[in-house]
Amino acid sequence: METKDLLKKVRKIEIKTRRLSDNVFGGEYHSTFKGRGMTFSEVRQYQYGDDVRAIDWNVTARYNEPFIKVFEEERELTLMLLVDISGSEFFGTNKKLKRDVITEIAATLSFSALQNNDKVGVILFSDQVELYIPPKKGKFHILRIIRELLEFKATSSKTSINVALEFLLGVLKKKAIVFLLSDFIDNNYEKTLQIAIKKHDFTGIRIYDKIETSFPNIGMVPLIDNESKKINWINTSLISVRNNYKKNYEELVYNFKEIFKKNGGGIIDCCIDESYVKKLLGYFKARI
Repeated sequence: METKDLLKKVRKIEIKTRRLSDNVFGGEYHSTFKGRGMTFSEVRQYQYGDDVRAIDWNVTARYNEPFIKVFEEERELTLMLLVDISGSEFFGTNKKLKRDVITEIAATLSFSALQNNDKVGVILFSDQVELYIPPKKGKFHILRIIRELLEFKATSSKTSINVALEFLLGVLKKKAIVFLLSDFIDNNYEKTLQIAIKKHDFTGIRIYDKIETSFPNIGMVPLIDNESKKINWINTSLISVRNNYKKNYEELVYNFKEIFKKNGGGIIDCCIDESYVKKLLGYFKARI
């Protein structure tokens, strides 16, 4: 992609997602994700209506008039985005690819974190960690993340959620807010996810296309696997073929939901035809 075209795309994403984070998600993000607790700020003279339990008796005795301790929320947090950039994310049948929607959601969450002065980091993964951007603050850092989400090309087209989770656990020692954005067309990540959910405030965002959920009856068709790049001829007129595909797909979706629910993680399920704005808002409000 030409630099000029890339900058235009970055600017377009920035304008759209920053408006959303400023006008829609800012308050919900702040309310949903709490800081690590309250930290002492200062003492001041007691005022009518103050909580008497906050009186600092040592200072009160020294000055012979009541003073109270003032605390403020220790707000600074870290937002970590685990973003699936494997081959299956380059699929979409309604003007948008799954990766386009994932990019917009990731940018919206990043600007919401920026508004609250939180750090943001990113792990882009396929069946390996393709790029790690350590958590930092600032607008230029967020714009760099958006550029990478738009432009970065994975060296592998396959998927391993487990690899991304293991890397996360290795680099992030303190508790963080973690969003894993993927279509979750993968298996064998439950044990590592269980550990990650215990350690972090963890949410899985599944992005999918309705056409992926089942085969239509359209006879013999060539299908290209975006991850293996193999072409397979499928006879969709056979009901057994359609039923097997649907069953396998539904098992993947069921496993995703059950693994997160069982271990206490959050879930957002979003079709590329749906409004991710409504999905995020509903999720945030349900947690407040």
